[in-house]
Amino acid sequence: MDLPLEQLRTLTAVVDAGTLERAAADLGISPSAVSQRIRAIEQRVGRVVLRRTKPVSATEAGEPLVRLARQLALLEHDARVALGDEVAAPHVHLAVNADSLITWFLPALTAVTAAHAVTFEIHREDQERTAQLLAAGSVMGAVTSQREPVSGCLASPLGRMRYTAIAKRSFAERWFPAGIGRAALEAAPIVDFDRHDTLQTTFARRHGARSEAPRHVISASAEFAQAVVSGLGWGMLLPGQYESGLRDGSLVQLGDDVVDVPLYWQRWNLSSPLLDTVTDAVRVAAESSPALV
Repeated sequence: MDLPLEQLRTLTAVVDAGTLERAAADLGISPSAVSQRIRAIEQRVGRVVLRRTKPVSATEAGEPLVRLARQLALLEHDARVALGDEVAAPHVHLAVNADSLITWFLPALTAVTAAHAVTFEIHREDQERTAQLLAAGSVMGAVTSQREPVSGCLASPLGRMRYTAIAKRSFAERWFPAGIGRAALEAAPIVDFDRHDTLQTTFARRHGARSEAPRHVISASAEFAQAVVSGLGWGMLLPGQYESGLRDGSLVQLGDDVVDVPLYWQRWNLSSPLLDTVTDAVRVAAESSPALV
């Protein structure tokens, strides 16, 4: 099946832009021309490749086409660099969990920009869901808790993020006067990062909880930690977020155990100098970070 590069690029532009009109402006063509290219590629593959939602998104049939378009763009960039051509800085899409982003990941991006003219678009998502973006072709690399490689990708271990159950002392005295038993864990409010966050639930069930406790949802890493420190609820915090509070007595640790979350770097299985540089920088940043054990 012949898949013209122009049509693949248009499909990716629409997915990135979110609407046909914005994609048309980005490509410098009319919206009707964008629609014609999308119809043409749908006729070639015999399936719908776009969900006409707001924003638009690739269908299951469209996802491998988006991934192909991004891979071809990366390979074209590397080939033109090798030939000595003047090329525009590539725009690299990566998926990273929020806690990695605020603790160790940004130095990796800085290291890459020192070696390459490149811009990044970071998709922040839970570590249990970043691999889905990789499979969909939305990103070329991801920090994920998924050990098994996504189809067409390579996976390598980065280390483990270690979380400790922490509460403000006054909160613990109110809700855990006799320690972290089942009844207390089912009643004491918790703080979740988002509705996919299972860290607090994992810890609670490990200590006997069977039903869900009341929960606050705060989808920002710094604010999440502040909510726990201020006594809104208890939550799992990273090293660097609670030690001073333990020393001055304003915070307490709930239980002696921790929850370790293994992290892996997954990337497209392509021979690409740029992607190799990103991978090397991610590994170096992970190895040198105290946030990973």
